[in-house]
Amino acid sequence: MDHSLHKPSRRELLRLALAGGVAGIAGTSPAWAQQSDGKKAADLVTECALAIEEMLAAKNEPALKHLSTYVAQARAVMIYPAIFKGGFIIGGEGGSGVLLAKSTDGSWSDPAFYTLAGGSIGLQIGGQVSKVCFTVMTDGGLDAILANNFKFGGDLSVAVGPFGAGTEAATTTNLDADIYSFSSAVGLFGGGSLAGAAMIVRESFMQGYYGQAVTARQIVVERKFSNPQANRLRGALAV
Repeated sequence: MDHSLHKPSRRELLRLALAGGVAGIAGTSPAWAQQSDGKKAADLVTECALAIEEMLAAKNEPALKHLSTYVAQARAVMIYPAIFKGGFIIGGEGGSGVLLAKSTDGSWSDPAFYTLAGGSIGLQIGGQVSKVCFTVMTDGGLDAILANNFKFGGDLSVAVGPFGAGTEAATTTNLDADIYSFSSAVGLFGGGSLAGAAMIVRESFMQGYYGQAVTARQIVVERKFSNPQANRLRGALAV
């Protein structure tokens, strides 16, 4: 037996898998994969609709009881149906979500697709899975997200929703922050845990879902593209 062959360690295998996952997120899929990406995108939209419905209905959970008030006043929302505490799943599936913006008439756009990855969240397989909704309260917050690969911790302020551990939330919103995070686990993204984390556009999902190459701004601001499969999600946000 040839013992000179190098057997990759678990750390090396993890690093290679991560590299492949990042490459998959950053680039667009080949033509043969578009149908698959479209199905994955549609499934994600369904998961997001279920997640936000459950979160908005959780009136007895202190961390979520004022979510509907913030959604009603938000300029946009980002919904992630499953994010691992302290990490994300290689390839971005576990950290994938959608962005929808609200127009002046109160109607919600169709979804653009994003992945939350990197930063101090780090790489960790396992841990607590939670549904997360980010309410974007300002035009500046939305513009920053629509810029390529938005990162937390820059000029924008991000706060855990109007709830502090062991205290009662205020009955009215305090719009000091550009973005608020609400999670089914209290304090999941509190403090500086999001510093450096990036919202990365999932171009292949958007192309698969809308049938052509599109940008997030064309979907959520210019309203040039739509997909009736997202009607349930859009309706769930009409609070």
